[in-house]
Amino acid sequence: MATLIPSLAIRPGFVNCRAKDPSKLVAATHYICGNKVARGLEKMDLERKLILGVVAHNSTRNCHWDIDWKVSATSRVAIEETENKYSTTEIEELESRSTYRFLTEVGGQVKVIVGKKNKKYVVSIEVSSLQLYNGDNKPILSWGVFRSNSSSFINPDFQNSVPEVRSNTTDIPFIERSFGSFALKLEFKANHAPFYLSFLLKSTLDVDLSSSVIRSHRKTNFCVPVGFGRGYPAPLGLSFSSDGSPNFALFSRNAGGVVLCLYDGTSDKPALEIDLDPYVNRTGDIWHASLESVGPFVSYGYRCKQANLQDNGEKSHTEHVILDPYAKLIRNSFSDDDGLKRQPCLGVLQREPDFNWNDDVHPYIPMEKLVVYRLNVTQFTKDASSQVASDVAGTFSGMMEKLHHFKDLGVNAVLLEPIFSFDERKGPYFPFHFFSPTHIYGPSNGPVSTINSMKEMVRKLHTNGIEVLLEVVFTYTADSGALQGIDDSCYYHANGDTDSGTRNALNCNYPIFQQMIVDSLRYWVTEFHVDGFCFINASSLLRGFHGEYLSRPPLVENITFDPLLSKTKIIADFWDPQNMALNEIRFPHWKRWAEMNTKFCSDVRNFLRGKGLLSDLATRLCGSGDNFMDSRGPAFSFNFIAKNSGLPLVDLVSFSSSKELASELSWNCGKEGRTDKTAVLERRLKQIRNFLFILYVSLGVPILNMGDECGISSGGSPAYGDRKSFNWNYVKTGFGVQTIQFISFLSSLRSRRRDLLQRRSFLEEENINWYGSDLYPPRWNDRSRKFLAVRLKTENMEEQIEMSSDSSSSMRGDLFIAFNVARCPETVVLPPPPTGMAWRRLVDTALPFPGFFTADGEAIPEKESGLVAYEMESYSSVLFEASSTLDE
Repeated sequence: MATLIPSLAIRPGFVNCRAKDPSKLVAATHYICGNKVARGLEKMDLERKLILGVVAHNSTRNCHWDIDWKVSATSRVAIEETENKYSTTEIEELESRSTYRFLTEVGGQVKVIVGKKNKKYVVSIEVSSLQLYNGDNKPILSWGVFRSNSSSFINPDFQNSVPEVRSNTTDIPFIERSFGSFALKLEFKANHAPFYLSFLLKSTLDVDLSSSVIRSHRKTNFCVPVGFGRGYPAPLGLSFSSDGSPNFALFSRNAGGVVLCLYDGTSDKPALEIDLDPYVNRTGDIWHASLESVGPFVSYGYRCKQANLQDNGEKSHTEHVILDPYAKLIRNSFSDDDGLKRQPCLGVLQREPDFNWNDDVHPYIPMEKLVVYRLNVTQFTKDASSQVASDVAGTFSGMMEKLHHFKDLGVNAVLLEPIFSFDERKGPYFPFHFFSPTHIYGPSNGPVSTINSMKEMVRKLHTNGIEVLLEVVFTYTADSGALQGIDDSCYYHANGDTDSGTRNALNCNYPIFQQMIVDSLRYWVTEFHVDGFCFINASSLLRGFHGEYLSRPPLVENITFDPLLSKTKIIADFWDPQNMALNEIRFPHWKRWAEMNTKFCSDVRNFLRGKGLLSDLATRLCGSGDNFMDSRGPAFSFNFIAKNSGLPLVDLVSFSSSKELASELSWNCGKEGRTDKTAVLERRLKQIRNFLFILYVSLGVPILNMGDECGISSGGSPAYGDRKSFNWNYVKTGFGVQTIQFISFLSSLRSRRRDLLQRRSFLEEENINWYGSDLYPPRWNDRSRKFLAVRLKTENMEEQIEMSSDSSSSMRGDLFIAFNVARCPETVVLPPPPTGMAWRRLVDTALPFPGFFTADGEAIPEKESGLVAYEMESYSSVLFEASSTLDE
C-alpha cells in the first residue's frame, strides 16, 4: 500500500469550474451511458434529491459515453440500501489497492484509494477536516482524466478523443459521511486504463469562484494513477516482478516532465502515452511507474519535457522518443526508404532470455600468460572467403566457426572491438547504448538471438580455455539516439570536449553516469561472463565535471575496488577515436589497472626503421619499467605493434611517403606501395618477422591485431573506416602459412620459457646482460648504433640440474637475443653458455621458410677459441637457447 503526499500541477485554467449554484450541480450517483445513448444535462435540486435518496441518471454534458462510472455517497440522513450506499467494507475488499494521502492548501486531508473489482477500477475519495465547510456548504469534486499530457484532459469515452485544454471535466458533489467527513466513489472499465484521474475541490456557495477552488498544499491538482502503479525507483530500467508486471524507472533530474510511450507494434507511433506525475511517479530524481501486465504492448520509450517555459507559459514538450538507457533488449532504429527519417530505438517489453551456461567458469588466466587477439566481429567472418553460412557470417556465431584459427595462433584471449549498440554511420567507437550488444552481431538481427549468440560464443571460448575481453567506450556517444534529451547537464560535459571538438563528450565522473558505467560493466560480467574490459580513450576517464583532470577520479577508483569488477582484467587504452590520436597520461592504477603500452609501439617501430635509441628498445624488451615499475610489473603492459586504427602490420613496411603517415613511424623498405622488387620484398618480410619476434619475446602481454597474421592491407590508409574485412584466402598463401606457423611457435615458446618471457615481476638486474658489437657494452644513446643483444639468465638453474638426473627431463638454460637493423651484416660473438650446455639457434628472421624458426633448435659449431660466432644478415633478429648437451 503506497502512502504519498501530493500530486501533479495542472493549471487552474484547465479545469471546468462552471457551477456555483447547488441547483445546477449534478447529483448523479450511478449512470451508464452507452455509445448509442445520449443523455442531456438535467438540473436538479441537490438537497432535495439526496435527502429523498433519489437515484438519478445524468451526465454533465451532451456526449456519447463508453464508460461505466458510479458515484456513491452517504448523507447525514439515513438512507435505504441503494447503489449510492458508500461501503467501507467494499473498499477494503478491493484488489491491488493503492492508497494516496494529500494535504489541502487550507489544512484538510484527502485520502484516495484505487483498487480493482469485477473487471472495474474503483476510486474512493474521502475528504476530512475541511474547516471551511458547514452544513450548507459541501465540497464538490471537479475531475478529469489524462494520459499523454497532464495539461489537457481527454473525453471520458476514451475513444479517439482529442485532448482539450479547458473542457472535459465533470463536477460531482460529495456527501457527508460524518461531521466534516465526505466521500464518493468512481468506477471505470478496466479496458480504459491506464490513465490519471486529476481533480480539485470546489465550494457550492462561495460567490467568488477563484476562492472556491481548493488544491493540494503544493497549489496543484490532486492526481492519482488508475490502472497502473506508482512503481519503484530501483532498479533503473525495465524490470519484472514475480507476477510478470513490468516496472519502469528512468533518471532525469532536470526534466520538466517525463512521458512513458508504449507501442503495440502496429505503428511507429505510440499506442499509449502516460504523462508521469512528478509527485506520484517520482522519487528523488527517478521517474517510475508500473503496469499490471505488458498487455498488447511490445516496446517502449520516453519523452522528456524541457524544464524551461515557452512564451505561453507552458513547458516545452519534445516529440523525440528516447531509448531507456538501462534497457536490456532493444529494437534498433531503422530508416525509411528515402534514408532520411530514422525511427527511434525502443526498449523491448520482454524479459531477458534464459540461458543454460552448463557450469561455465571463467578461465582466470594469469595476466602474464595472456596472448591476445584483437578483432572486429563483423569483419572477421563477413567476407565470402570465410565460407561461413550467410545467416551467421559477421556474427558471434560466425566467430565460432573459426575457433580453430585461434588455436592455430596459440592465443588464449580475444579482445573484441566495441560490441555495444552503436551508430553504424560512425562505427563501433560511438555507442548509443551500454547494456545491449548491437543487433548486427546476431544471426537474425534480433535482440534475443544476438544475446543468445554472444553467450554461446563466450561459453564455447571458455570451454576451449580462451578468455573474452571487451573494448568499451564511455567517453563519447553517437550524435543522436543516445543519452541526449534525458538530462544533458548530468550526462554530458556542458561545453563538450575542447580537445576533440565534439559536444558528445560524456561526463564520466558525474555520480549518476558513473553509476551507469559500473552497472553496465557488472551486467556484462554477470550476464555474459565477460572476463575483462579495455577502456578506450581512458585519459577522459580522469576528467572532472568542468573538464579538469583529477588525480583521484572517482570512477576509476570505484571500478578498482568494486567487489565484482576488481576480479576482472581492466585495461586503460589512451587512443581517442574522435581525433584518432594517442593521449598519453599518467594513469592512477591502484595496482590493478593494466595499460595499452603506446611507448612499446612507437619505440619498436622507431628502432626497426633505424631511428630509435638502443636504450628505448631495451626498456620495452624488459617490460617497460619506466611505466610499470611503480608497484605493478611487466604483466600490466599490454604490448602491440599495430591496432585497428592506423596502418596494419603489412602496411607498416610498405607505406611511408605521404605526409599523413608521418605519425605512423612506418618505413616502406625502399619502395612505396606494391612492388615486384625481390630485395624490397625480402626486406619487408624480414621486418614483419622482426616486429612479431620482438612483440612475443618482450615481457608483457602481446596483442596480435586481426589480419596481421596473413597480410591484410588497408592500401596505406591509416583511417579506421578503410580497414578491410578478413580475407580468408590470405591464410592459405605462402606468406599466411609461414607467418601463422611462426606466431604459433612464438606462443609456444612464451609458454615453454615462461620463467623468462611470462613474468609477473621484473627480471633481476644481475640476470640480464646487454651487449653491443663484439660483446662490448652498448652505446645506449648513440642513434647511429643499430645492433643490440641481450642475455637472459635463468633463475632456477640449480633446480634444473637436480631434475636433469631424470632421463625424461631436459635442461633449458639462458636465452641470447640479438637485433641488427643496419644495412650491412653483423658478426655476433655469443658469450660462453652455462656449464654442460651449448647454444642452439631457434630463430633467424633472415633465413627462408621453413628454416627460419625451429622448436628443437639448430646446433651452432664453436670456433677454435671455444666461442660461438654467428653471421647476422641486415634487418634481422636471432634467438639462441642454451640447452643440455645431453639433448644432442
